[in-house]
Amino acid sequence: MDGIPGDAGERFERDGFLVLEGFAAPEACDALVARAQALVAGFDPGGVASVFSSVNQDATFDEYLLGSGGTVRFFFEEEAFDAGGRLRQPKELSINKIGHALHDLDPAFDRFSRTPRLAALAGALGLAEPLLVQSMYIFKQPRIGGEVVAHQDATYLFTEPQSCIGFWFALEDATRDNGCLWAPPGGHRGPLRRRFVRRPEGGPEGGPGGGVEHVTVDPAPWPQDGPGGGFVPLEAPKGTLVALHGLLPHRSGPNRSERSRHAYTLHAVDGRARYAAANWLQRGPELPFRGFG
Repeated sequence: MDGIPGDAGERFERDGFLVLEGFAAPEACDALVARAQALVAGFDPGGVASVFSSVNQDATFDEYLLGSGGTVRFFFEEEAFDAGGRLRQPKELSINKIGHALHDLDPAFDRFSRTPRLAALAGALGLAEPLLVQSMYIFKQPRIGGEVVAHQDATYLFTEPQSCIGFWFALEDATRDNGCLWAPPGGHRGPLRRRFVRRPEGGPEGGPGGGVEHVTVDPAPWPQDGPGGGFVPLEAPKGTLVALHGLLPHRSGPNRSERSRHAYTLHAVDGRARYAAANWLQRGPELPFRGFG
């Protein structure tokens, strides 16, 4: 299909990622940016001080986030507040991300997420029965855009066997200056390091209400930057799609530049795999996971 290389699956299996420039049309990117801005304009931040932090997630994955798997919620940058808990700047320059069911609950995000070409790519990368489980609009705000430390998506969306794939869209140019992605080619062939799970209340698979924690699965260190291997920058012009294997370590630095780095991320798993009941993101029967149809 147009826009999908014939060797997409082979490249994805080799590197653990696939970078496809021009996958999303500029006008489609602009429409999604406009829709996110409209959602923020209608958001009342009063009483909501939930801060998303990939540096200290155990302290910030609160009940507000745990209940977001089947709705649309807003999360602030860590540096958005002053010592008194007041926003330092307007809310539209303070939001870190919107998540996590945009693709199911907002028509604009649904249209962007469910296209024949993206469905074909998911199939080419090995998802026989794709289910879209999570979506995030990430702002990477100018000057205060937070760091995202090295992690693997399968830590948060664990299936047996592993099947998670992330589809990361650059809605604006993503460069080293404003916090592009970094990943080690072939890094997905290493082990799963950690799982982020709901604490058990009565069994190993746990359930809501027990809090969350990171559990070490393998103490292997992350690949190191430098000659001969390690993380490389995945700079991405507007419209680029970066597909990420669930076991691929990846990260992004803080944004201290004057330019934002808006991106949209969609995560899918294979419906044939077992989605862990201990995963932090859960859905009730009123909003089951569904695929591209």
